[in-house]
Amino acid sequence: MPFKVDSRCRYTKTHEWIRVEGDEAYVGISDYAQQQLSDVVFVEMPEVGDSFEKGEVFGVVESVKAASDVYLPVAGEILEINEELEDSPDLVNRDPYGDGWFVKFVIEDHEELPTLMDADAYQQFAQRAEEEGAH
Repeated sequence: MPFKVDSRCRYTKTHEWIRVEGDEAYVGISDYAQQQLSDVVFVEMPEVGDSFEKGEVFGVVESVKAASDVYLPVAGEILEINEELEDSPDLVNRDPYGDGWFVKFVIEDHEELPTLMDADAYQQFAQRAEEEGAH
C-alpha cells in the first residue's frame, strides 16, 4: 500500500517525523510506520516537562500487531502531549501528520536537525524497507 510523506517534516530511521516551528516542534510516527503497525490501540506518553536526549525513548505506541518504542528525533523538553490520543489512538492511523501527532517540545539543539532525513530521503529509505520486508 502506498504511503504518504509530508514534505514539511524531517524523519528518523526509526520512522518518527518532526515538524519544526521556530524553537518548537511536533513529533509523531510516519504514515509508513502506522501502516506497518496496523490498528493503533494505545499510545503511552511522557509527562509535560520531561526532557529527553536525541534518540531516547519518550513513549510507546501499541497496535493490534505489536508495541513499538517511539524515539525523540532531537533533544528537547516536552511542552504538550496530544491528549486526543488517549480516547482516539486511531488518529495515528487516520492522520499521522496532522491530528495523530504525539508530543510538542522545545528543541534543545538545532544542530541535531540536519542529521535527520528530508522527505525525499525518507521516501527512498521507507520504500527500501518495504521492499525488503516483502521478501
